[in-house]
Amino acid sequence: MDFFSNNLPQSLLVIGLILLVIEVVVLGFSTFFLFFAGIGSIATGALLYTGLIPDTGLSALMSTGIFTLLAALVLWRPLQKMQKNVSKEKAQGDLVGHQFVLQERVSATEAPQYHYSGIGWRLISQDTIEAGTRVEVIEAQVGEFHIKPVE
Repeated sequence: MDFFSNNLPQSLLVIGLILLVIEVVVLGFSTFFLFFAGIGSIATGALLYTGLIPDTGLSALMSTGIFTLLAALVLWRPLQKMQKNVSKEKAQGDLVGHQFVLQERVSATEAPQYHYSGIGWRLISQDTIEAGTRVEVIEAQVGEFHIKPVE
């Protein structure tokens, strides 16, 4: 605790950065509380470091609270708007679009394996596709390729 009070500006800067990293990396920027507290802590640390506010625990606590509140008031709506503009489309991986020739027949009841990139993928299709047909992966899930014939 003595180290923290002797190095208050640096400690607040480090705490602020840790809070920002936790919010963005661990929580995926889903809650904003740690983000606002991190901004408040960094701003207070910077002001303490420059000497604009006294180097005491009470002034640091009050300043951190005020800057956290200001950050929340200013950034709440823009961040909410940013979260609402997320694309609803599924992300397509590198496997979608992969084409190959079937070695076995595939149907709604038959789902043979296809070995690609060291993994055995179960082939899924609602239509019957005969062996020897060139197919394309239209969706890739864990251990499964959803395929359709190439026209």
